[in-house]
Amino acid sequence: MPTSASQGGQPIVLAYSGGLDTSFLVPWLKDTYGRQIITVTVDTGGIDEAAARTLGERARALGALEHHQVDARADYFEQVLRFLIMGNVRRGQLYPLCVGAERVMQAQTIAHMARKLGTSMIAHGCTAAGNDQVRFEVAMRTLAPELEVLAPVRDHAFKRQEELAYLEERGLPVPPYGAAYSVNRGLWGVTIGGKETLTSSGTIPEHAWVLTKDAFTKPRTPETHVIRFERGRPSGLDGRPLSPVALIEALEALAAPFGLGRGIHLGDTIIGTKGRVAFEAPAAEVLLTAHRELEKLVLTGRQQRIKELVAQPYGDLVHEGQLLDPVCRDIESLLQSSQERVTGEVRVSFRPGNLFVEGVDSPHSLMAASRGVYGEAAGEWTPQDALGFSKIVALTGVFHRRAGESSK
Repeated sequence: MPTSASQGGQPIVLAYSGGLDTSFLVPWLKDTYGRQIITVTVDTGGIDEAAARTLGERARALGALEHHQVDARADYFEQVLRFLIMGNVRRGQLYPLCVGAERVMQAQTIAHMARKLGTSMIAHGCTAAGNDQVRFEVAMRTLAPELEVLAPVRDHAFKRQEELAYLEERGLPVPPYGAAYSVNRGLWGVTIGGKETLTSSGTIPEHAWVLTKDAFTKPRTPETHVIRFERGRPSGLDGRPLSPVALIEALEALAAPFGLGRGIHLGDTIIGTKGRVAFEAPAAEVLLTAHRELEKLVLTGRQQRIKELVAQPYGDLVHEGQLLDPVCRDIESLLQSSQERVTGEVRVSFRPGNLFVEGVDSPHSLMAASRGVYGEAAGEWTPQDALGFSKIVALTGVFHRRAGESSK
């Protein structure tokens, strides 16, 4: 029996997603530690009323004493997603941090719940080979170092087939995807891991996609939508004011049937290995693309370049579970300052597998501020000014060429 079993029979608070790993842990922890299990699901998106009800019913059927669900979607947007949008953050120039970015939020909520319930023991279902173990435990050690963190799937190296067999032998409910695929869903999208993503060469089958299934076998008629931003925050869709969370959820429903935001990300894991995961991020794809185009209209070139210098490291920090590092507050301050004029509307069209920006409008348009017309007519300058400017710009190359000739 583990040494922590002597701690006065405190319940164990389990961070519960309803997937195979955390479903397996409900009975396993109860049997192994002789403690009651309280499951906590931190809703950072992708859980409707029916799914929430199913999660609670399954947790109790697996043996949990209590099940709690905490709606953290709005906090997740305010603490994380709005800065990913402001920074146009994509990992590997592709992956919009669909899941993983919310782990600090989840750790924060789990720690609060453990204190509220009067226990010092928490558990999670992360493996030894993934990123989440680092994200979760870095955050937990920072936020609540007094809590004991159990990670049985990692520490005992359980295989998914073993977990499945454990549940089936006891007649306990099995998650819908069983052992074939590991699916994580949040407000910013879905990730899917399976045998096909264990190597670099294959893709997952069509039936394994969650949000974009049938997007290409049953193509939709093209649609056009208008997205509004206020100081870099998504604030409206097709003329309707919406909260950021409601807008993201509405965009996901609109864009997913077109297969937008589907991809497979290959990149570096926190622990230094190469990893690969399929993802679906319809809302993230639309918002990041639209926001980037609006910024091009209202920000100077230097503003954009400096933002890019800090946005990528910020994305890396979020990906690695380092959101609590004070440098993130510094970067967030710059990102927020850069958004003062990022207000306007972006018109986008959806076609199967294609997102096209038709046009951008803003009261702060730098394009409209010029009296000149690109490629057509001079504005605040004369043709003679243009000639002089070209001569000045050419000077560096002229001097370099002249110096080379004089050395011969």
